[in-house]
Amino acid sequence: MRDLDWPDLAPGGVQWVRVHWCDNANVIRAKAAHVGLMDPDAGLPGGIGLAAAQMALPVMFDALAPGSGLSPVGEVRLVPDGTTLRTTALLPGHALVLGDLRGEDGRAWEHCPRDFLRGQLGRLEAYGLTLTAAFENEFFLLRRDPEGRLVPADRTVYAQTGAFNAHLPFLHDLTAALTELGLTPEHLYPESAPGQIELTVRYRVGVDAADGQILFREAARAAAHRHGLVACFLAKVTEGAAGSGCHINLGLRDAEGGDALGDPDDPDGLSPEGRAFLAGVLVHLPALTAVTVPLPGGYRRLKPHFWAGAYCAWGVGNREAALRVTRQGGQVTRFEVKAADGTANPYLALGAVVAAGLDGLERGLSLPPEATVDPALLSEAERAAARMFPLPASLSESLDALEADGAVRAAFGEARLRAYVAVKRLEHEALSPLSPGEELELLAERY
Repeated sequence: MRDLDWPDLAPGGVQWVRVHWCDNANVIRAKAAHVGLMDPDAGLPGGIGLAAAQMALPVMFDALAPGSGLSPVGEVRLVPDGTTLRTTALLPGHALVLGDLRGEDGRAWEHCPRDFLRGQLGRLEAYGLTLTAAFENEFFLLRRDPEGRLVPADRTVYAQTGAFNAHLPFLHDLTAALTELGLTPEHLYPESAPGQIELTVRYRVGVDAADGQILFREAARAAAHRHGLVACFLAKVTEGAAGSGCHINLGLRDAEGGDALGDPDDPDGLSPEGRAFLAGVLVHLPALTAVTVPLPGGYRRLKPHFWAGAYCAWGVGNREAALRVTRQGGQVTRFEVKAADGTANPYLALGAVVAAGLDGLERGLSLPPEATVDPALLSEAERAAARMFPLPASLSESLDALEADGAVRAAFGEARLRAYVAVKRLEHEALSPLSPGEELELLAERY
């Protein structure tokens, strides 16, 4: 246990402490320890035992993905990070804490997603830079009809006020829970598709940002369950309707805490470091999509003219560019990776983006011209001249790009890459033939 004053849990009626991890299938899982075990004298100093093979399970079923390099032999420890301990009225009697995966020697396990992100952030700190990030969540609020089918909980359109009215109790519980869990809600509105909601929270620093995404998904699903609903973070649940993204918003701070991404004297509003970092992310986007869009169904959303960022391009306020830059007072303050959705493991996604940006810094990469129009409206020759090209059209293509990408591959490490790709190849094979409705019925409770 780290930094935990466990006796404080008793007055709140906590009986169980859920220790969470997010696996290579991007499913949030947990094991719970009784609060009595939290006393150091009672004995849970080394965490909870976990089969190493847990990081080789696909989303469809609990069976090993072939070729993962992991087997039923071997055990690791799921060790709570006491700084992340949280409680919420949504889950009476239970506390939530994020866990690290460690080997028997107590060191970080090579498959631990949180440690992967820490490692990339450590590399960034060597440049005197700190990452700020926020996950911009969209999700579907669903209910079961009399036949037991999952259907949208409302039929409203973008920003229609009726959705607020219909879901007031759910929204109240979710907002309260986010605040209890240490997140700061910012904006809320119904999105374009039936039953679709967008709720944004304030940025957090480093690993806390990814931790916050786990807590957000847990809170949304718990609040929905309380009201007989299902909060689903799948990217596409209805053909012909808008999909749900989860744009990853990022910023850079210097050693003094000032903005390091922008420069008001630059024509594009970018600092030299910001320009190189952004160029690195852009160059590696085909490989990154294997991590930020990790299910076959996500590629149904990643289409031109859907504001999903289907082209490898960057632009200020351009919602069809995969990297959208925000400028304030002539200076870039943040950028967002639009080609991402809520089924991504936030530690792997954020860590991979940082690794790509670091490659840009290390090699001093330059940005291509800004995309000032929808790339899909240009001819193929015009896009080629502007160094714009489509992102992978399938999970299989993005996995090919990931395996061929030297910088992101090196950041992952061979063991992590092998397990991740094995899980994703199996998911591609099993899930690609499914319709959105079939995928929804299978995976709605997973995401």
